[in-house]
This record gives sequence, structure tokens and C-alpha cells, in this order.
Amino acid sequence: MRAQGSNSASGQAAVVSRSRTVVYAAMAANLGITAVKFGAAALSGSSAMLSEAIHSAADTGNQLLLLLGLARSQLPPDESHPFGHGKELYFWSLIVAILLFGVGGGMALYQGISHLITPHPLESAFWAYIVLAVAGLFEACSFSVAIRELVRRRGPQPLWQRVHLSKDPSLYTTFYEDLAALLGLAVAFAGIYLSHRFHDPHLDAGASILIGVILCVVALTLVYETRGLLIGESASPEIVASIRAIVDADPAVRAARAPLTMHLGPLDVLLNLDVEFEPGVSAREQVAAVARIEDAIRRRHPAIRRIFIEARRLSEEGAGGDP
Repeated sequence: MRAQGSNSASGQAAVVSRSRTVVYAAMAANLGITAVKFGAAALSGSSAMLSEAIHSAADTGNQLLLLLGLARSQLPPDESHPFGHGKELYFWSLIVAILLFGVGGGMALYQGISHLITPHPLESAFWAYIVLAVAGLFEACSFSVAIRELVRRRGPQPLWQRVHLSKDPSLYTTFYEDLAALLGLAVAFAGIYLSHRFHDPHLDAGASILIGVILCVVALTLVYETRGLLIGESASPEIVASIRAIVDADPAVRAARAPLTMHLGPLDVLLNLDVEFEPGVSAREQVAAVARIEDAIRRRHPAIRRIFIEARRLSEEGAGGDP
């Protein structure tokens, strides 16, 4: 048996719109910060500042890729993709992680190592401090937008669990990138200050290397988070347990196997159920039970948009194929 659709289309559209808002906020912050960081790097001669500028430029491009993924994921199903294009967002999120590792982390490490080999004294730290302060303000604003959206969505109370269990790459990728940006700014400030204070350019170069390490760690974290979704991650154990409870509570159900779920997108979950009805339950009653189960599941979990139910007793009695 199969049923499709959801009564919460407007609610899902609102969530997608808020996801875009999070990405737009991050992109606007990164776009402005990139320009001033490159200017400050040229004026100060700081390796750490140049690494931060490259990082912000990479983040700006990454936000564009996330927007592309969001747009592509909303395309309707077609003959080649009968379940829609929801996993497009996961694919582009993986590309973002790879670029963050290669471009952001790799270039920061290269800059730091090259300045360790051939150190250049700082020319002027004043503008670097100004830019770092301005960048910190913009990044903090973008970070707060991502945090507010994480808090707004239902889930475990601890923030870190919400990030880890989030199925929306546009949200958790922006969160991790903003977190890496704030950490990178703090490291850049420390590197510039210590290098200027002790007249040792090696400290600034070391800060650049540390920024590269931070970006690589964040990129690998994003790869880990996205990998499971890309290859077909199940819904959370809480949702699976809730589905099982709904099915077992129906009086017409004798037994049911563990529900099989898979995320086709952040707000699109596929559900397969194998249900055995009580002996003596008529075909009409079985059809009604299937409708009850589907309605109860969708009311509790609107993201479950596709439900496939294999009803053993119904098929055994020859009462039809897929009501």
C-alpha cells in the first residue's frame, strides 16, 4: 500500500525559507568581510589575516553552492527521479566541505608554512585589529541567525545534539562555518598581537597554520555529517520509536516489523512498514486501519511524506493490491 503527500506543505515551505535566510545572512557577512580582510592583509602584511581573507572568500562561494543545492532540492519528481531531488542538497553540501578543506584549510596551511620558511615582519597591525573587530561583529550576527533557527526547530535540548542530529545541511553547514570563522578570528588576533608584541613573525605564521587546522577539522566534520545523509540515513531513533508505537497501538494490527526510514531530503522522509493484521479483520477494516495509521504518522511527523505499507493479511486474502 502506498500514500503520498503531506498536509504541511506550507509549513515545510516556511522552513525552507528560513534555511535560505540563514544562508543569505552568512553570505552577506562573508562577502563584506572578504573585501576588508584582503585590504587589511595587504596593509599589515599578516599571514594570518591573508588566511582569514581566503577563508571568508571560500565561505562566500560555499554559501552560493548551498543556495544552489536548496534550489535544486525543491525540483519536483520526474521520470528519472521519482522521489524528487531532495538529495541534491546533500551532494552540494559535500562539495562545500571538500572546498572548505582544500581551499580554506589548504591555503591557510600553505600561507603559514611559507611564512615560516620566509618570515615577513608585520608592517601595520592597526588596520588588522580594526578589520578583525568588524569581522567578528558580522560573523557573530550571522552565527546568531543560525543558532536561533536551530533553537526554533524541534529536537533535543542541548544545542550540540541539535546540530549533530539536524538533517538540514544548509543549517548545520552555516553553523560550523560561522563557528570556524569566529575561532579563526580569535586565533588571527592572537597571532597578530603576539607577533607585533614580540617582533616575531613566526608567531603570525603559526596562527595561520592553526587557522588551517581549524578549517580542516570543520571540513572533515561536515564530510562526516553529510556522508550518512547522502548514502541514505534513517530518521532519528525517537521518530522510529514513535512510528512503531503508533502502528502497535492500532487495534487491527497483530504485529509489525521495525519501520524502515530514509531521508530523501531535510523535510522528506520515506517510510516502509511491514504490518500483519489480526485474524478475522476484513479487507475493508484493513483499508481503514491503513488510513488511520498513515494519518496518525503524518500528524505526528509531517516530514514523512511517502509511506509504503505491506499488509500481509490483506494480500493473503486477495483483497487488492495497493489501497
